[in-house]
Amino acid sequence: MSGLRYVYAVCRPFGTPLSAQLTGVAGVPPKQLTHHGLVAVVGHVPEEDFAERPLRAHLEDLDWLSATARAHQNVIDALTVVTSPLPLRLATVFMDDSGVRTMMEQREETFLRTLDRLDGRVEWGVKVYAESPETPETSATVDSAAGTESSENPDARPAPSPVKPVSGRDYLRQRRGQRRAHEEKWEQAEEFSRRLHETLSGYAEDTRIHAPQNAALSHAPGRNVLNAAYLVPRSESEAFVELVDRTKDDSPGLRVELTGPWAAYSFSGEDS
Repeated sequence: MSGLRYVYAVCRPFGTPLSAQLTGVAGVPPKQLTHHGLVAVVGHVPEEDFAERPLRAHLEDLDWLSATARAHQNVIDALTVVTSPLPLRLATVFMDDSGVRTMMEQREETFLRTLDRLDGRVEWGVKVYAESPETPETSATVDSAAGTESSENPDARPAPSPVKPVSGRDYLRQRRGQRRAHEEKWEQAEEFSRRLHETLSGYAEDTRIHAPQNAALSHAPGRNVLNAAYLVPRSESEAFVELVDRTKDDSPGLRVELTGPWAAYSFSGEDS
């Protein structure tokens, strides 16, 4: 079969076959390419999409990139069920099988060392979000809407109006109080996140703290206070999940999100 070779991951030989219905990038089922004690999981992809120039253009196309990333992740997820793969970065492409084997030969020692460290382990992600406190502008909007509703519906009870400052000094005092409350909320969120991370680290063999997610890109409500990854033995994963679940109601105004289990992207040493 002609075309380039798209490499999803490197792993040790595994006995459990992948699903016959599994397809990857370009709709092609992945196959195993063995070299010494390593297996590269690869797929054939067309040159018109994955040669250097068209690939560079495709990586600027968010729709194409999203579809390719989903197909890539489908294969990694399937591998994670049957083994502990070392995932390679998205769109790792070689000319042919020989190029893949050369790469495996050159990096064999590093691959084996990393696979030993990841064997029997998975990655869990934990994020903590703080709900954005209500701003004076928001309060004004809500109060205005409530007043409108009351005027349209005579039976509706009017919402109580906020206490308005009677002077500039009162206004400044009110704003300082709001600012202090705002700062205290973030301090509480950061302290909660610090304690949670310390507790979860006791169940993990390794951890990574990632930069907070950009709300404009993630579309997740609230401010991301903690964005962490944990390398956890499969045998400890149930206890890890139960521990996270027990913390979800510990602090009002905070939201704890758990994702996984994933292949250990954050601990692979590969660029994601």
